Amino acid sequence: MQLSVATYNIHKGVGRDGRCDPDRIIAVLREVNADVIALQEADERFGSRTGILPRALLDDTQWRVVPVAKRPQSIGWHGNTILARKDVTVVSSRPLDLPTLEPRGAVVAVLEREGQRFAIAGAHLCLSGLRRRAQIKALLGHIEHDCGGHEMPALLTGDFNQWGLRSGAMRVFREAWGRDWQMIAPGPTFPSNRAIARLDRIVASSEWTVDASKVHHSSLAAMASDHLPLKAELSVSTRA
Repeated sequence: MQLSVATYNIHKGVGRDGRCDPDRIIAVLREVNADVIALQEADERFGSRTGILPRALLDDTQWRVVPVAKRPQSIGWHGNTILARKDVTVVSSRPLDLPTLEPRGAVVAVLEREGQRFAIAGAHLCLSGLRRRAQIKALLGHIEHDCGGHEMPALLTGDFNQWGLRSGAMRVFREAWGRDWQMIAPGPTFPSNRAIARLDRIVASSEWTVDASKVHHSSLAAMASDHLPLKAELSVSTRA
């Protein structure tokens, strides 16, 4: 089973020109053209948490919104959402609260393609290194205990707010019992006009083979948000 996965902090749709332009974000998503896309900052932060990308716009794309919202006008939880191509089956999905002093959450889904199920989590982690460590542990714990444990290939995606790839909170992945994790961060993604920080990443369990990965650079992406999208091409042996 082959799968393309992307993660993209869309900055509430506000580009470097100061304009909120959902159509421009959709155009970037079409450029990236991944099977599954984790988005961050996809809802307004206050009030009814209205989704930045109107559902009517998304209905005209090749993706559906994985149902993780708690509010009717939202498309995610604490700004996190997952889009899946319409040939990908949503087995289960739900929002998660993360341990923190500030409002943070994550979304988790079990998806299926070509008979192979896999778990994916999308998150926008805290600025505090100590809190990030606790949040990663919480996400790993949910995947291990509630999403099939070691039996299911898994992905953690999002804006990790972490500069070092192996230091700080990233040590949690090396300490995780019974599972090896691969860090996919092929290049800097922030800020989009002159990226220097690898804040966005995809972390894949050992069942996945990473066939390719890249930061998506285009003139449109450089303007649409303060982050650039990150994409990985993955494959896993389908169970008989």
